[in-house]
Amino acid sequence: MQPSAYFRYQEEKQHTPENFPYNTYLCTIPMDFPAVSLHWHNEAELIVIQKGEGLVRVDFRQYTVKAGDIVFVFPGQLHSIAQKSSAIMEYENILFQPGLLLSPEEDPCCTGFLAALFADGCRMGAVCDRSWPAYPAVSALLRQIDALCDSKPCGYQVAVKGLLFQLFYQLIAERTQLPGKEKQSQERLKSALRYVAEHYAEPISVPEIAAYCYYSPSYFMKAFKRATGMPFVQYLKHYRLEKAAALLRETNRTILEISMETGFDNLSYFTRSFKEKYGISPGKFRTPPKTEAETAP
Repeated sequence: MQPSAYFRYQEEKQHTPENFPYNTYLCTIPMDFPAVSLHWHNEAELIVIQKGEGLVRVDFRQYTVKAGDIVFVFPGQLHSIAQKSSAIMEYENILFQPGLLLSPEEDPCCTGFLAALFADGCRMGAVCDRSWPAYPAVSALLRQIDALCDSKPCGYQVAVKGLLFQLFYQLIAERTQLPGKEKQSQERLKSALRYVAEHYAEPISVPEIAAYCYYSPSYFMKAFKRATGMPFVQYLKHYRLEKAAALLRETNRTILEISMETGFDNLSYFTRSFKEKYGISPGKFRTPPKTEAETAP
């Protein structure tokens, strides 16, 4: 599994099949990839921790999660996954399109409950652990869904949808609205990340991005670090390096061209920064390691 496949900001790849927009896969940090960078997407996501522990950030809060915890990520919510110290974390990623549950027609169940839940998230916190009263029910529902998706009996899709409705009922029972000011702050920071995604190849200063979000530079820097866990300048550099890593893997452009296309106007600085992040030079990152057959005399 190539790390560059996961280093995307606003994910554009289709996570779910069209005939039944629900998918699940297993991941291990750091074996499969070192981290999942801050991003959002239109799918709802559940991160079910199977073994070990790690760090998950959802919007403005970072959580230390452990085996058994269930993290709810609603469509549009900022989130990232990272290693905690040297710990290994195995987790199941469950993704599905909101349209799987939301009816296109006027439906009081959807408009009155599910649509509002998906739009605003829930104030109980992103992590459902064993201290949450509904944890046994939610955990049991997920086990039933996994068993159905493994065996795929005829009509299993109907049962999966029914179980998902039951699962989100548990959240609706606990739901409160996000305060308007906090929600507005989230949207402004999302607009900053969109701006980076669209203009990372250009010079971007802190005063410029702060003004774009209608913040003072000092307030923007504090809010951005609180939301992402890193200063804006560091985030911008990491984002550019992740884009550069993808281009190194997926294109034949020269290293100089890639450095310029990803916002680095100094090749030596780009090379030094890339090595600091990935541990190897851009040239070695591009060259795949030789197999045993190739190195045999």
